[in-house]
Amino acid sequence: MKQPLWTKSFLNVCTSNFFIFLVFYILFVTMPIFSIEQLQVPESRAGLVVTVFLLSAIIIRPLSGHWVDAIGRMPMLITAVTIFFVSSGFYFFAESFGWLLIIRFIQGIGFGMGTTVMGALAADVVPDSRKGEGMGYFAMSMNLAMVAGPFVGLTLIQSYTYTTLFAVCTLFAGLAFATGLFIRVPKLPEADRPQSLMPGMNGLLEKSVLPVALTGAFIALAYSSVLSFVSVHAKNIGLEEAASYFFVVYAVVLLLSRPFTGKWFDQYGENIIVIPAIFIFSIGMYLLGSAQTAFVLLAAGGLIGLGYGTLVPSMQTIALQKVPKRAGAATATFFTIFDIGIGSGSFLVGIVAESVGFRSLYVNSSIFIVLIVGVYILLHGRFQRGEHKKSVQSREV
Repeated sequence: MKQPLWTKSFLNVCTSNFFIFLVFYILFVTMPIFSIEQLQVPESRAGLVVTVFLLSAIIIRPLSGHWVDAIGRMPMLITAVTIFFVSSGFYFFAESFGWLLIIRFIQGIGFGMGTTVMGALAADVVPDSRKGEGMGYFAMSMNLAMVAGPFVGLTLIQSYTYTTLFAVCTLFAGLAFATGLFIRVPKLPEADRPQSLMPGMNGLLEKSVLPVALTGAFIALAYSSVLSFVSVHAKNIGLEEAASYFFVVYAVVLLLSRPFTGKWFDQYGENIIVIPAIFIFSIGMYLLGSAQTAFVLLAAGGLIGLGYGTLVPSMQTIALQKVPKRAGAATATFFTIFDIGIGSGSFLVGIVAESVGFRSLYVNSSIFIVLIVGVYILLHGRFQRGEHKKSVQSREV
């Protein structure tokens, strides 16, 4: 009998996670503009509002992963969403750039803790036999927020005031808090619970997750050029109107493919999904670099959505399957390394693009992505066949 996936707890995990990422992406695109327009900060310093936020999230993730397993899911969830919600209200009082950076650092802590515990909660409420499918749908809550967040944020600052923007973000953070309270998960057996609240040096990162996390970091580094500069590239080639639909096509393709990719992951193993997805991501990047028409630009968005949008939940699922009894540590390790890829990539691709141009950047990125297939096979893929067979046999038993 097929185990149910769409339980109330799973729906609440996805909903709460969606609102957290919605606030993240709304502020991701608007805070640099707020810094420049309202606080009179030079453009060269405005990017710090993103850097500081991601830095605090990266710092707190390894500790959060340990605490999720040591203290428990719900206490950590309540702490995380409370910090995230309360810090959202602080933006009303951001009258200096220094104060804004402090707020961003505090909210980054809530974000790092919250997204870590959400990943562990999702792993808890998704049946083992449908792990790939379930984690794929969970990741889609992030993807939908990535599409909606920038649109909502830019619309609010263009049509209303920053006070309205902060009110909306506080409301969404409150909804993340409210829906999180209704999540119900099985209690972790005491035998599996870490005894110390402070991990040792070896406990900060889950070693068995590092190979797939490093592969994910390379994928994230390549994708950071899309997240940070696709609108600039589209404007440079005269397709700024089509660019507004880029992530819409991305999301539509992702929605249509999700029911199939997750099930195939569970049935046939990760290599059948991950390796083709890397190639599809590469083709999408090549089309993005060579686009001269709106059709090609949007086709690139669809292929990147199918490729990259499939890779992230697949690799997170692989990480969780490595240490199912330490879901918090697995999630924290994966996203700590992954966020480093995103953060460093956003900085590096800007330097590269300034030297070679965005067309060359995206075309060469497609070659770099193909090479990641070799990295994946070397670090993880060559071991998949035996591991998947054991996993299927254990579920059948």
